[in-house]
Amino acid sequence: MILAAGDYPTHPMARSILENATHVICCDSAAKAYIDRGHTPYAIVGDGDSLPTEYRTRYAHLLHTIAEQEYNDLTKATQFAIAQGFRKFSYLGCTGLREDHTLNNIALLAFYQRTFHIQPVMYTDQGTFTPAIGTHTFPSFPHQQVSLFRFPYQRGEEEKGQFSSEGLRWNAYPYAELWQGTLNEAIGDTFTIHSDGQYIIFQTYMPK
Repeated sequence: MILAAGDYPTHPMARSILENATHVICCDSAAKAYIDRGHTPYAIVGDGDSLPTEYRTRYAHLLHTIAEQEYNDLTKATQFAIAQGFRKFSYLGCTGLREDHTLNNIALLAFYQRTFHIQPVMYTDQGTFTPAIGTHTFPSFPHQQVSLFRFPYQRGEEEKGQFSSEGLRWNAYPYAELWQGTLNEAIGDTFTIHSDGQYIIFQTYMPK
């Protein structure tokens, strides 16, 4: 579990996942919030500029400072976890606050899957973001709200490439714009996406 410094989880599902995680790696700016709630992280990873001096001193044995600025703290924490041998990744606290950080963190899921060959899942207070490549079947439930984000995409490529669905209220097609696959709905206990590329699925915790 990697905890970032966006909105701290409040939904019961997200909170339960965080409370029951056995290894929580905090981006440095998220460590204070996690520690102040009575927890001790497995590690604190980042450039070290967002953690108060008191915490940097007290938890120096857990702090892994990475000064380079090519990647953000979320990616640094992910790379650290991979180096520790972890292969299953969940992310929390990645949304809320600044919108550009939210968009960046969601997009990074696809980068991690493609580049680091891991299967990440991001939990928010509304639902989950899951990247996938190719054909994949997702567990669901009737009236679950689902959004599909297909990429890479280029304008005018609506008829190119494979992208279709089974088990959604509105059939998917090779979207050329990110917004075109949003606000769909599951009609049963699973739905399947057929694709020849990469995409991200958002699924709500609650039905509509």
